[in-house]
Amino acid sequence: MTSAKSAQTCGCPVAAFQKMISGKYKLRIVWDLKDGPRRYGEIRTGLLRGASGTSEIAPRVLSRELKALTESGLIDRKDYGVVPPKVEYRLTRKGKSFVPVIAAIRNWGARHLAPANAMEMIAAE
Repeated sequence: MTSAKSAQTCGCPVAAFQKMISGKYKLRIVWDLKDGPRRYGEIRTGLLRGASGTSEIAPRVLSRELKALTESGLIDRKDYGVVPPKVEYRLTRKGKSFVPVIAAIRNWGARHLAPANAMEMIAAE
């Protein structure tokens, strides 16, 4: 199964889901958008803030991830058509329904993969 269409055709929702969220930054982008609309630079800053030791994300990579999330229906892109350009990204209804899934993944990771103090950080949020 090399595409989302072939995954959906064979009736495998897990493979279709995996194809939709594949990519280094997609989950983190959706997670950052849970608090409301963000502009490109805010999303980029959020990705850099979150992981220690992460190299700077290339603009081309971020643009590709945002485009893929838009095409999958998880986020919406609003272009205000002004100069200088103003574009915002926000979660769609489908994207908002995905946030609890990411929260469950985050909690599982904190319990099973992260240092002991990570649970304290999650409890504080």
